[in-house]
Amino acid sequence: MTITQESGGQGAITEYNRRMNNFNRYETISKILYWLVKNQYEHPSLKQLSDQFGISKFHLQKTFQDFAGVSPKQFLKHLSKKEAIVRLRRGQTVLDTAIGLGLSGPGRLHDLLVTTAAVTPGQLRKPGQMIQLEYGYGNSPFGDALIAWTNRGVSFLGFCNQQGRAQTLSGLKEQWPSVRLSNNPDGASEYLSKIFENPAAEPVNVWLRGSPFQLKVWEALLQIPASTHCTYGQIAKHLGKPQASRSVGTAIGRNPISWLIPCHRVITSMGTLGGYRWGIETKQVMIGVESSRCAGNLKTQFAV
Repeated sequence: MTITQESGGQGAITEYNRRMNNFNRYETISKILYWLVKNQYEHPSLKQLSDQFGISKFHLQKTFQDFAGVSPKQFLKHLSKKEAIVRLRRGQTVLDTAIGLGLSGPGRLHDLLVTTAAVTPGQLRKPGQMIQLEYGYGNSPFGDALIAWTNRGVSFLGFCNQQGRAQTLSGLKEQWPSVRLSNNPDGASEYLSKIFENPAAEPVNVWLRGSPFQLKVWEALLQIPASTHCTYGQIAKHLGKPQASRSVGTAIGRNPISWLIPCHRVITSMGTLGGYRWGIETKQVMIGVESSRCAGNLKTQFAV
């Protein structure tokens, strides 16, 4: 019994240390990523990065490359419009096949493990059975994140870096009106760890609320290959409604589970980013990370 208690105590300490290490790593990485996006046109050197964050060049380079699969200098190349056009052209040649087959290679492993279920109208109307969402904030590679879930799965994932917590929480409440919210920071930390530390370990169930058209759009987003772009028009065409690009854009803007449902892979036909619910810089950070990793062809615990 004594050994069991000591083992359990040590295990708790190890788990705490692991979470703190990830928290600190994510905090550092997200600051570097957003700083690079904001200063991309200045082409900052590794020394400038080192001076900016007070981290040795060696440690900064290693930490960044372990996460992104490339050096900070190489990461900057993936932010350019030229690279966006390349990814868009690649999407034009492979998207129809990928959607038709329902898969797009190992790069989309975490997408393929996302399973969706929709809230039915009856579940929203049952008297005395108000839906309860647990929610909480936590750190992620893309900054402060807000996640909400039920026992059916994740129902919301948003990022606070550019909007702040209050506005992100307002987005959750707008998407899920008339529900009971229960704050659960420990549960949020566990969910975010599952999503960002080892997404291929087991399926991530999601429970969505949306119109039939919105659900079709969100499911279509899961078919877009990693490090590939498609346009709003391509999504509309795939859904058999080629004139509905604007409606597709509106549905994409209402995507309740960012990153897991990869709306960041949709850009305009001119190669510009278009809009993004959680800020253009966040969208560019996501695109840069995903593109860098695919280019580096590395398998990391944050594989995408």
